[in-house]
Amino acid sequence: MKYKHLFGPVPSRRLGVSLGVDLIPPKTCTLDCVYCECGKTTMLTTDRKEYIPVEAVLRELDDYLAGNPTLDYITFAGSGEPTLNNMIGRVIEYLKKNYPRYTLCVLTNGTLFSNPAVRAEVLKADLIIPSLDAASENTFQQLNRPHADLNCSEVIAGLVELRHEFAGEIRLEIFIVPGLNDTAAELAAIKEAVKEINPHRVQLGTLDRPGTESWVRAAGTKEMRQIASFLE
Repeated sequence: MKYKHLFGPVPSRRLGVSLGVDLIPPKTCTLDCVYCECGKTTMLTTDRKEYIPVEAVLRELDDYLAGNPTLDYITFAGSGEPTLNNMIGRVIEYLKKNYPRYTLCVLTNGTLFSNPAVRAEVLKADLIIPSLDAASENTFQQLNRPHADLNCSEVIAGLVELRHEFAGEIRLEIFIVPGLNDTAAELAAIKEAVKEINPHRVQLGTLDRPGTESWVRAAGTKEMRQIASFLE
């Protein structure tokens, strides 16, 4: 079978051997981040629907997993924001019921967790890795360039609710863009948000491959160490 909605398995620095499940057509997202290595968002939306037919995804998973492959994770990620697909919960439940040996991860920008339905759909995953690059509205707008329906305070509140409801592990990712979210004021706001969310782990990242905007540069090792120390 030729797979349209699965990719990999890929060797991941964070997740080991990871089979990707892509539930979204490129490049459909709630954000248009200046650093995105997948390119500019062409469909900026918060509308949730069955972007990719779930039955087609399940057929591909059945075919691939029939070989009993060795995987560290099955990861929902890819061409856009996976929680935009309103059938993500069905795929998670299907995998947990039929292939319980596999560990499930959701890579998400974290913008839709203010919606209780979205939180409920991911509760059976094992690991959720949401992003939080800004804790002030101004920086959120400049760095993440969100859909007009989103605001920073609601995103943070949704992540707090997710932490209360989700029994698995949450690793919060913060992507550092020098000149935007590395100021003293922004880092102080992020630190407060991290305390409120209380994730199991915080992971810092910076540019590794060219981002959407050519002016975005990577933070240096010294900068990243100082930020990590400040965030404790």
